[in-house]
Amino acid sequence: MILHHGSNILVSEIDLIRCRPYRDFGTGFYLTIYPDQAKRMASRVVRIYGGKENVSVFDYDETLISDLKILMFEKPCIEWAKFVMNNRDRYFSDKESTLCNLDAKYDIVIGPVANDDMALLFRQYAQQLISLEILAKGMEFRNLTNQYSFHTEKAIATLKYAGMFDE
Repeated sequence: MILHHGSNILVSEIDLIRCRPYRDFGTGFYLTIYPDQAKRMASRVVRIYGGKENVSVFDYDETLISDLKILMFEKPCIEWAKFVMNNRDRYFSDKESTLCNLDAKYDIVIGPVANDDMALLFRQYAQQLISLEILAKGMEFRNLTNQYSFHTEKAIATLKYAGMFDE
């Protein structure tokens, strides 16, 4: 399977130490099946940090995942929302919880991207302005893109650099 990573630099070798913390699925290397989504991410990173838009392409070998712990969210749900909120929360301390990946308990996590609309709902819920039921209702009709996040060296070993994406 071909996956794409958008950044302000070309990434041909993955270094988990350089990955930023407090992301949707925890500290990890994030990719998507959608080249246009990766290009949007590259544009966003360039606006923040400078550099040049790059979309690195990786071949994901799913035959190598037999001994990996993988968590998959098919669509937004309450568990997904809690998982994302916990991973983004700098003060979340229950690392043993199955609803966080701050300790990289999952090698790979796959699921929707929590976009800006979702982030607003998450903040409203965290500030107790809306209930869990309203949060769930707000997720129902969102057309979200996907992300694959790789959190361990064993997971990174399933990826092989395949070049840059050129339209």
